Amino acid sequence: MKTRTFSVATLPTGVRPLAATVVSIARQSGRILRQRFRSGVQAWTKGPADIVTAADLEVQNLIVGRIRRRFPGHGILAEEGLDATAKTEWRWIVDPLDGTKNFAHGMPSFCVSIAAERAGKVELGVVLDPINSELFVAVRGCGAWCNGRPIQVSEVSRLDAAFLGTGLPHRVRRFAGSVGRTFTRFAVLSLGVRDRGAGALDLCYVACGRFDGYWEIDQSPWDIAAGGLMVEEAGGRMSNFHGESFDIFGGETVASNGKIHDQILRVLAKPGGIPKRYTPPLLRR
Repeated sequence: MKTRTFSVATLPTGVRPLAATVVSIARQSGRILRQRFRSGVQAWTKGPADIVTAADLEVQNLIVGRIRRRFPGHGILAEEGLDATAKTEWRWIVDPLDGTKNFAHGMPSFCVSIAAERAGKVELGVVLDPINSELFVAVRGCGAWCNGRPIQVSEVSRLDAAFLGTGLPHRVRRFAGSVGRTFTRFAVLSLGVRDRGAGALDLCYVACGRFDGYWEIDQSPWDIAAGGLMVEEAGGRMSNFHGESFDIFGGETVASNGKIHDQILRVLAKPGGIPKRYTPPLLRR
């Protein structure tokens, strides 16, 4: 991990215009979410245990509009029903409001998450927590930062001293058995487990050492694209539940400081810990 403070001017030439644009977009999106928060949120159901608010759509329209004006040849994959990605070298992966349930219920744990993927590899990630005014940025090969300062994962080396994050998937009814068993095991074996309801932000917390590890099943690419790069660039490790290469379309997320990663995987590998015949919510195209 690099130790210099964040500056667009020091980034590789090819990524500078993307980074400058997405940081500006994230900040503008955050201002909208702060204005809409606890101000009479309009929300409706889009699936089992899954909702969308007017703020989700307003922020997504802003993000998509600005990306299309600045980078008309890029693809966009966004949570609220947008997939315009055919034959594009660059693709933006957008979650306009990660933690929608929290937002809709007046709980201050949510964020904007935007990633840029080139030829199938995430190269840039930005996550903004508008309530705490924290802007997380990661650029492949350059490092990860929070509010311009370099961040790094924790040094905890034992699972029994580790503070962990997790989340419940929207399709939790399909995985209730394995999710329940796994949560119980980690609760017993670790310092503690928290479900804060915003996976992208939880991954940033692993990256800056607030969490030592994190796991979750059945996430979509917009939940984890930016945060996954954040962990890697902060010196951590990402994988699926089997310890194999992390894929933002794989639906299985394990993030850690690297020192406790194998210990997390051993817990997940216990009987019933990994759902059988699992199919991710979204396949890569």
